[in-house]
Amino acid sequence: MKRQKLSLLLCIVMVFVLMTSVSALANDDRCTIMAVGKNATVDGSAIVSYNCDCTDCDFRMFIIPAMDWPEGSIRDIISWGHYNDRMYDFSNKWNIDFSDIKVGEMPEAPHTYRYIHTIDSNINEKGLLIGESTCGIDSSTEYGKEVKRVLQTESKGIIDYDFAMDIVLERCSTPREAVRVLGDLIETYGWIPESGECFNITDGKEVWIFEVYGLDLWAAFKLPDDEFFVCANRHRIRDIDLDDSENVMHSPNLVSFAVEQGWYNPDSGEPFRPADIYSPNDRLSSTRREWRALDLVAPSLGLSPHETVYPQTVKPGRELSVHDIFKISGDYYQGTEYDLSKGPQAGPYGNPLRASNVGEGAYERGINDASTVMVFIGQAKEWLPDPIKSIAWYGIGAADSTYITPISPIMKELPKPYMVGNKFGVFDRDSLGWINIYVQELAQRHYCEAIKDIYSLRDPKLEMLYEIVPLVQEHAAEVYKTDPEAAANILHQFYYSNALSWYQQWKDLGDMLLSKYAFGRINLERCGYPEWWNELIDYKPLVR
Repeated sequence: MKRQKLSLLLCIVMVFVLMTSVSALANDDRCTIMAVGKNATVDGSAIVSYNCDCTDCDFRMFIIPAMDWPEGSIRDIISWGHYNDRMYDFSNKWNIDFSDIKVGEMPEAPHTYRYIHTIDSNINEKGLLIGESTCGIDSSTEYGKEVKRVLQTESKGIIDYDFAMDIVLERCSTPREAVRVLGDLIETYGWIPESGECFNITDGKEVWIFEVYGLDLWAAFKLPDDEFFVCANRHRIRDIDLDDSENVMHSPNLVSFAVEQGWYNPDSGEPFRPADIYSPNDRLSSTRREWRALDLVAPSLGLSPHETVYPQTVKPGRELSVHDIFKISGDYYQGTEYDLSKGPQAGPYGNPLRASNVGEGAYERGINDASTVMVFIGQAKEWLPDPIKSIAWYGIGAADSTYITPISPIMKELPKPYMVGNKFGVFDRDSLGWINIYVQELAQRHYCEAIKDIYSLRDPKLEMLYEIVPLVQEHAAEVYKTDPEAAANILHQFYYSNALSWYQQWKDLGDMLLSKYAFGRINLERCGYPEWWNELIDYKPLVR
């Protein structure tokens, strides 16, 4: 028995070594996105969300101003050009030497919109919102290997999702316009040979889901206004009517290319399903997250966690709110057999945050994730003026242990803590990103108790914001009718002060967590390990 316990203990130690030795996710196992149509929400707003899961991505934010460009201006096409401290300093957007990552050129638009630039930009001054999820191909099969070789390995394309999202926000005011711009961009310059992508885009009136599969191949559909969509690193467009030009758009060669490659036979009687043909993938790290999100919003469907194909969209069992989406963003299968806060890998105090890329099948990969650099929930209300109607509810870090606060390009500037901090440098208390990392790391020391402290500070303040933000928006909209500048100032002051308040309170929270759970105790009182953990590690009192 002792030998068995020792072997189990060694296995646990090895798991923790793996968990702490791996710092970044595989490129096609990052990010979960969701979308909710306007008739499926509690207030008539459309919602898109994005968990940006990327350990080595920067957390800083900047406002990029609107610009007018002379006729004949050229826009550089940048490969993976979003700021990463190992690449360059982004402290001044307009004084960056892009020579080492410039891959091409394209005509500049006469006018580009103001937007918030983050690791993946999400909102512009027209109220357009966008998120993304990188979608991989399972190349463990011969068919998967062939598709990956043709669409990715041999691709000469130069457009990546960072650049594509910037172009959309610089040039587009509606999702339909965004779909057309994305389609033209991909057909003209080709998709970068890494993996595919899924975008969720809304302006409050419509939500569109756009997938690019590689080369110049893409498809998009309008989400029904009363339905919900989720993507977790695999393409999801399977059931669309290619002849429905009002609700579906796609590349001209979407079907013909598959026929040419011998991947689809139009005489087979089988429907043409882009995701299955161009991106075969039934990896558990994706399907489990899809199941969880769909099951949480539509439990009456009784979806099984063991399936590999789920409905493309579902009608929620009830109307959804921003907080509902935030809670799903922070879900780690609580209350199910896959609960990440249970078992030896969660440690003695139920820590659900684990490094997610020690290999397929190593352990469950939750929606809530240790690698999350940014949580974005975009909320758009079509009845309000463009500069006012949309909010980017931003948070830094894993969703369960962070907060979200409203931010908008209508702001004159962002608080300084949002714009500073080097993730590859030393800890910086003046940086919002570092403070949120500080709280997340300390919470993991005694998660089952520390998360209560986080909720007790966070949730009442969020409840207040959920009530007050709509009132402030409506008031600003009234002022906007006669004085747009005054309306902008109202929103700037409100969003700015809330952002700073969160930063200061989170800094104080981190200090409290450090002192409360120091030395493996709670307020310096002995707490000890739970009995099941003591038994697991074969704990015995020391005796002579």
